[in-house]
Amino acid sequence: MTPKHPSESLTILTDLVLPSETNPLNNLFGGELLARMDRAASIAARRHSRRIVVTASVNHVAFNRAISLGSVVTVEAKVSRSFKSSMEVFIDVWVEDRESGNRTKANEAIYTFVAVDDTGRPVEVPAIQPETELEISRYEAALRRKQLSLLLAGKIKPSEATELKALFL
Repeated sequence: MTPKHPSESLTILTDLVLPSETNPLNNLFGGELLARMDRAASIAARRHSRRIVVTASVNHVAFNRAISLGSVVTVEAKVSRSFKSSMEVFIDVWVEDRESGNRTKANEAIYTFVAVDDTGRPVEVPAIQPETELEISRYEAALRRKQLSLLLAGKIKPSEATELKALFL
């Protein structure tokens, strides 16, 4: 399988925050943002694998900034690393200033997807070949995140978490 670049999976969704999507403080519901991120990330994972994909986990979500009613929100997702059948997708959420047009990063998340066949069985996905400094940084950190997740779930032993051990030795 030919490796792919993260840019090949880039997915950008832009939308407006409507009244029905806000809480009593007139800020976007967290669950609504999670759904938008899941949609963008699933498209990115599908672009990378060209297979059916399912959300395996939401590894990290940072709600750093409230997103107010009427805001223009852009969700950018791309595969940061792939493993045998799984893909880590990094998501950046931007809010556009109504007057200046400047964008500010509001939130970020990391989701994991698994590519499956028509019967729901995992299938192999192409490797990732990062190009930019940010892509390389996210690619390298993805293995540590995966090992930490497997360790916490009891699926690997501490001695097998080689990337995590390297942080402390």
